[in-house]
Amino acid sequence: MSDEFADERHDDDPTETIDPVAEARTLREREAAAGIPGFSGFALIVASGPRRGLHWSLADGSTKVGRDPDDGIFLDDVTVSRHHAEFEADGDTLLVRDLGSTNGTYVNGSRADESDLQSGDEVIIGRFHLVVARGA
Repeated sequence: MSDEFADERHDDDPTETIDPVAEARTLREREAAAGIPGFSGFALIVASGPRRGLHWSLADGSTKVGRDPDDGIFLDDVTVSRHHAEFEADGDTLLVRDLGSTNGTYVNGSRADESDLQSGDEVIIGRFHLVVARGA
């Protein structure tokens, strides 16, 4: 193979780099969250960040999340606003709504003011990466 042909081939075929370990870990976390035997309703699991592994069950109705100890889900970290977001559960539906937080609320990597959620979705609030879980 000549050097000229090799240079042309590299220009026409760019390679994208991925992190297969991070990709596999994310897939496993989402699969695990998709159905929890013996549990009904929705839950949030801290997949990474402070307090990894901690989880909260979400009852029907509104649950506020923030740095205020009186919020239903207390996330004690300076990257989280006092009243950062709220989750609204109603039977088979769950949504998250940002409450005008400083750092925003992200759903599956995109900033969201309000978003419907499904099992396995990732919600980022400050340094907390939460995975939505659902009872099986």
